[in-house]
Amino acid sequence: MADLVSVRAIAQGRVQGVLFRFFVAEKAKELGLTGYVRNLHTRNGVEVQAEGERERLNELITHLKLGPPEAKVQRVVTSWSKYSGLYRSFNIKY
Repeated sequence: MADLVSVRAIAQGRVQGVLFRFFVAEKAKELGLTGYVRNLHTRNGVEVQAEGERERLNELITHLKLGPPEAKVQRVVTSWSKYSGLYRSFNIKY
């Protein structure tokens, strides 16, 4: 059985206005993950809440650290928790 978990990640740096949410959503969908991505009100952060197999979530986190070409990710802070099954797909929240 797969190791299903949930992760909340905050990417900080130049991550707004550079298609970061689209970048995250496309990668999460490609990996078969569920959850959402949204901008934080601080203007220098993006929140990702994702669920799925731990290995695939780790791959998503690796991509968060890189970001799209115009992004300058300074750091990614993660917080792991139990799988909830609350999400049916991966979406961009506005």
